[in-house]
Amino acid sequence: MHSWPTPHVDSVPGTPVPLHLYDSADEVVSKVDINGDTASMYVCGITPYDSTHLGHAATYLTFDLIYRQLLDNGYKVNYAQNITDVDDPLFERAERDGVDWRELGTSQINLFRSDMELLSVIPPQHFIGAMEAIDEITVMVQKLLDVGAAYTVDDPEFPDVYASIEATDNFGYESNYSREQMETFFAERGGDPDRPGKRDPLDALIWRAHREGEPAWDSPFGPGRPGWHIECSAIATNRLGSTFTIQGGGSDLKFPHHEFSAAHAEAALKVERMAQVYVHSGMIGLDGTKMSKSLGNLVFVHKLVEAGVDPSAIRLGVYAGHYRGDRDWSDDVLSAAQERVTHWRAAAKSPGSVESVQTVIQDVRAALADDLDTPRALETLDAWAAEAINERADTSEESTADAASLIRTAVNSLLGVRL
Repeated sequence: MHSWPTPHVDSVPGTPVPLHLYDSADEVVSKVDINGDTASMYVCGITPYDSTHLGHAATYLTFDLIYRQLLDNGYKVNYAQNITDVDDPLFERAERDGVDWRELGTSQINLFRSDMELLSVIPPQHFIGAMEAIDEITVMVQKLLDVGAAYTVDDPEFPDVYASIEATDNFGYESNYSREQMETFFAERGGDPDRPGKRDPLDALIWRAHREGEPAWDSPFGPGRPGWHIECSAIATNRLGSTFTIQGGGSDLKFPHHEFSAAHAEAALKVERMAQVYVHSGMIGLDGTKMSKSLGNLVFVHKLVEAGVDPSAIRLGVYAGHYRGDRDWSDDVLSAAQERVTHWRAAAKSPGSVESVQTVIQDVRAALADDLDTPRALETLDAWAAEAINERADTSEESTADAASLIRTAVNSLLGVRL
């Protein structure tokens, strides 16, 4: 599956600052240690049953920032992202709307690509749909069965395959949730705790036996389709290795999805920890209420742009709050973002001396390296813009041109915002 065009990212003069991120598993902010010259990152993609909304976009903008900081530090980035193009919500929406589920999925994937391109998000090198990865998923399911980490329920009609939570010694390390929290979220987020024949209510489905009316693929354990968590386990490790640098997604994926994705990979591949760092972005609300498809209170990127909103302003609106916190989107947030980008562009016409701009860039670097502290980065640029506009520093025309080029390059490359 192809992704979308890669935006131009220039190298930024100056001294890069090593990236530090909050790891959900260890619950601390620490330096991201990278062996060699390449960082590896896996971010869970969309289930394409409806248009991409701003909540989705905020997640991918978070990991776009991480990608940009890694590039600024001189690393290559090996980035993989899945598309869950085989799943119940997709089938249900297609049936409701009277369309083929494949056509619905294709249309929404195309819209997602368009949104990411509009927002200047750096695409993954590996953009993989679940249907493309069936063979490698069945291989991983078989490995889990072979090592005793998975089992088939005793049901002649629907012999589903489940992975046991007892398969790894450290199950629960990624989310740090209690058993009670796990049970709550498992039931709320696609789990099936009451399925007869399971050894533990929290055991996760990794292969769903064929039901009438559902698509199915052949496998050594019978026709069916993959579970959600094993999909990401296989796609990630087959492209990034049995262990990799960063696993990411929205905070609602912390459990069960990321917990089980890690556990499946660790049990099958005999590794202690799938990702060095588990990174989660907060949820986006609209006027104080969580943005969700079930509530219908969604803001869509393509509709904002069609209404004349600058994509750079959308980025700045999202970055006004810290990525780990739940944030609100409103007309006021958007208006402030639009004013901010206008202010910065005016300042870039007379930005001050090269030396002063270099100082600003280093301060922005330091803020972003500190667990993506975008509010501090934006405040730093606000202060620079106010000073540049108010003072209109007496610098030579050549110096002004050099400083303008420098600040534009830095803001575009580090924040994805075009001045």
